[in-house]
Amino acid sequence: MYLLWLRVAAVLYGAASFAVFPAVLYGLLRWRKVCVHLAGLAVFFHFVSAVEMLVQAHRWMPVGVREVESLLGLAVAALFFLVWWLYDAVSLGIFALPATFFLVFVPALGPGRYTFPSEGVRVSWLVAHIVALLVAYAALCFSMLASVLYLLEERRIKSKPKAWANPTEDSGWLKRDWLPPLDTLERIAHATLEFGFPCMTVGLVIGSVLAQETALGAAYFRDPKVIASFISWGVYVLLLLVRRSAGLRGRKAAYLSGAVLLLMMAVWATNLLSQVHRYGAQ
Repeated sequence: MYLLWLRVAAVLYGAASFAVFPAVLYGLLRWRKVCVHLAGLAVFFHFVSAVEMLVQAHRWMPVGVREVESLLGLAVAALFFLVWWLYDAVSLGIFALPATFFLVFVPALGPGRYTFPSEGVRVSWLVAHIVALLVAYAALCFSMLASVLYLLEERRIKSKPKAWANPTEDSGWLKRDWLPPLDTLERIAHATLEFGFPCMTVGLVIGSVLAQETALGAAYFRDPKVIASFISWGVYVLLLLVRRSAGLRGRKAAYLSGAVLLLMMAVWATNLLSQVHRYGAQ
């Protein structure tokens, strides 16, 4: 029965993780209340599941990777609620709630290794995993492109070339206003970032499901590519949070996006070190 409560908690954690982003990034009070209520219910069902699991096993200490993951997730969620109760700091939930969801999601699949009903289903999930991550990378690259164009347009406006004062002179491409306005480029850069984030999240969740079907089991999450992917996800969240909360725009936002893109390229390069993601590996 404890597995049922854990699955209910995982669903609630996932919903709370979804609600925390508009609550923090956009300061929406309604989403803030939804997030706190969903997370509170998740912690309750998670606590019931943990107690029932240990009582059935006739012990009070976790044994095995999945039990440790479940209790670690409960500790993270409980600590978040303590901080929220003392300091009303819901913004920390943008890291704590998704982290708890990832920790609880794998144990909620069951005590044994998860298997797909057919090879076709497995291939479909694998395709969805790859496509979601590729879309996330493409969105980040597009955001970086918009940021670079922002810098070019800003430089063009500030430089005030002589061609503007003397239209008869040939100024090449500077004579043509072929770039969108700065505000449009800024909105494109931010919108593509927000579009790529859920794609990356979905890709990592599907990858966690696929990991349970492999012979590596929990060792899968010690793979360099997997570790780097979760780190890049955290940096992605930090980028969104900094851009929104600090009102980061223009040149600084472009430089920050470029740094995150370099990190993503480093994550991509870890395929050379990965035992399960290396290109051409069986």
